[in-house]
Amino acid sequence: MISENQPLSFTTTVSEAVCLIELPPLLTVVEAVAFKDKFQQLIRTESIPDKIVLDFQQTAFIDSSGIGALVMCLKATQAQKRSLVLQNLRSEVQSTLALASLDRLFTIEQGTTVPAPAVPPSTVALPIHPSVKSLTKRCIDVTGAIVGLSITAVLFVPIAVAIKLDSPGPILFSQTRCGLMGRRFQLWKFRSMVPNAEALKSQVKNQNEGAFFKNDNDPRITRVGRFLRKTSLDELPQFWNVLRGEMSLTGTRPPLPEEVDRYDVPNWQRLDVKPGMTGEWQVNGRSSVRNFEDVIELDLRYQERWSLQYDLQLILKTVLVLFRKSNAF
Repeated sequence: MISENQPLSFTTTVSEAVCLIELPPLLTVVEAVAFKDKFQQLIRTESIPDKIVLDFQQTAFIDSSGIGALVMCLKATQAQKRSLVLQNLRSEVQSTLALASLDRLFTIEQGTTVPAPAVPPSTVALPIHPSVKSLTKRCIDVTGAIVGLSITAVLFVPIAVAIKLDSPGPILFSQTRCGLMGRRFQLWKFRSMVPNAEALKSQVKNQNEGAFFKNDNDPRITRVGRFLRKTSLDELPQFWNVLRGEMSLTGTRPPLPEEVDRYDVPNWQRLDVKPGMTGEWQVNGRSSVRNFEDVIELDLRYQERWSLQYDLQLILKTVLVLFRKSNAF
């Protein structure tokens, strides 16, 4: 049996049947980046057995970056047809995985005893951003969602008729997006593209740089769809997502799963808050934001600046932006 100590306490023990990696007390962005790099180096070693076990015995805190690293490691092992097992998860880590809906994705084995973690008690908590824990913000979301759905009900018939007359197909469009901690949900919109838009996506050039898609002259968009998008009327059904708690009135842009697949570990930090119908990038010229790193910067700035007052300011700015759009017609 061979053992070696790696930087940041990633102690690795390799036997004939199992490769055991001990994770540190904290798995935040610094540790997650180092762990992902070490894991990728390790898995490329031919002598490593097919079963890899990650021992969380000492780990009491994991954030979105740590989750991102685990997802990347799982995909790497699956690509090589190996198995990845999580072992000795503390309740805090289990809760975080459940929050991201990943507790059923990983194979988890629990030990009989788990010693106390070598971290201060004050740091042992779920990695929840204050905006997610705010009851007042949730009340504002519910109130706004009810008002928004009332407006949607009034406009539903004329919008539905216009969509049907312009392009055969469904009135509503549903798409899988990633929310808080990467948890997937179905986002709803009024359909603004041709029915087979997803199948045609590969034929459309991406004018953005990085892990998000945009084309100003996307040929898949219908005539009515262009009007709905310009006035943001296509997003009215998302008030249902807000009411369900999957989104917030204000937050970060909800990414597609294939976009998240392209994330590096630090990019996962943008998933620390609920996605929003509006936010920094919407009120700061979303059409002009072409670089993914700029999107990350705006999303992290929202997390740093967040307060209830700041949310209300963003909502007011959004209304003013929409009003200026309406005056263009």
